[in-house]
Amino acid sequence: MQAVLFALKDISLVQFKNYGQASFRFDQRIVGFCGNNGVGKTNLLDAIYYLCFTKSYFTRSDQQNVRKGAAGFRIEGHFEKQGQLTDVVCILRETGRKEFISAGEPYEKFSHHIGRFPCVIIAPDDVQIITGGSEERRRFLDALLSQLDPDYLQNLIEYNRVLQQRNSFLKSQAEKRLTDRHLLEVYNSQLVRPGNWLFERRRSFLQDLLPLAAQYYKTIAGTDEPVALTYESQLLNSSFADLLHQGREKDLYLQRTGAGIHKDDIDIRYSDLPFKSIASQGQRKSLLFALKLAEYETLRQDKGFPPILLLDDVFEKMDAERMHNLLDQVCLRDQGTDLHHRHPRRPHPPRNGPARR
Repeated sequence: MQAVLFALKDISLVQFKNYGQASFRFDQRIVGFCGNNGVGKTNLLDAIYYLCFTKSYFTRSDQQNVRKGAAGFRIEGHFEKQGQLTDVVCILRETGRKEFISAGEPYEKFSHHIGRFPCVIIAPDDVQIITGGSEERRRFLDALLSQLDPDYLQNLIEYNRVLQQRNSFLKSQAEKRLTDRHLLEVYNSQLVRPGNWLFERRRSFLQDLLPLAAQYYKTIAGTDEPVALTYESQLLNSSFADLLHQGREKDLYLQRTGAGIHKDDIDIRYSDLPFKSIASQGQRKSLLFALKLAEYETLRQDKGFPPILLLDDVFEKMDAERMHNLLDQVCLRDQGTDLHHRHPRRPHPPRNGPARR
C-alpha cells in the first residue's frame, strides 16, 4: 500500500453556510460529493479551502459564510502530511473576530499559514481567469506564488499596503489642491523596493509556468493548437523608479498610481489573436484546466508531495475527448493525488457524508 504523503482525513463544520453541524471522513484517494442543487456540495469544498488558505474561495466577507440566524462558525480538519497528523481550526467569533489555529497554536499572522497545506481549486467561475480582466490572472499568479514562497506573500502585502497609502495620498493632495512632492518621492521609494522584488520573481517563475501550461493545453485538447502565453509588465521596458517619476503628473491628476506590478498581465493568444475573443467555451475551459494543472504540478514539485485538488462541477461544456484527457491527468497520471470532486448530476444527496468513488 502506498504511503500517504498528504491528505485531508476529516472535516467538521458548525454553523458554516447551510450546515448546522456536520462531519465528513475521507478514507479514499478520490472522493466525490453528489446530490441535488443546494445541499451544500460547493460549501463543503469551500470549507476545505478555508482550512488551507484561512479564507473563502467564493466570498470576500467571512460574515457571508455564517449560517443564517447564527452568529459565527467553526471549521476543523485533520491533515496527514508525511506521516504526521495535524489539526487545523478556523473560528469566526460572534464579535466578528476570526481565529486560526494549527496544532493547538493560534497564528499571530494568518499569512504564516499559507503554503503549509497546499491546495488547488477549479470552480465554474474560474473561467474568468481566461476571459476576465488582468486582475483575475494576477490573483491566480499571486495565490500560486504565495503558496510556494512566504517572502513573495510578505512582499505582496507590503506592496499593496504602500500602494493603498500612495493612492490615498494622491487623492488627499487633489482635495487640498496641494502637491507635497517630497512625500510623494518617499512613497515612490517605499513602493519600488517590493515592486522590483515581485517583478523579478514573477518574471523568473513564469518562464517555467507558462510553457508548462501551454503543454497541458495541448494534452487536454488532444491537438497542437497555436496557443501562446506571455508575461506582460510595464517593468519589462523601463525601471519602476523611472515609470513612477515619468507618470507623476498624470498620477496626481487621476489620483491613482498608473504604473507598477499591479498592472501586470498574462497575454493569451491564439494564432496571434486574443484567445478570449475567438476561443470556444470548450477551449476556454481547457486552457483554464491547463493553468490549474500547471499550478498543481508546480506545487507538487516544490513541496515533494501532491496538493489537494478540489474540482467543482468542472465538466460542463466539455466534449468527451477533452473530459477524458483531463481525468487522465488528474486521476491516473499521479497516484498521490488527493482529489475531492463535487458532482451535481446524481439525483439524491448523500445521507452520511460524501459519496466515495
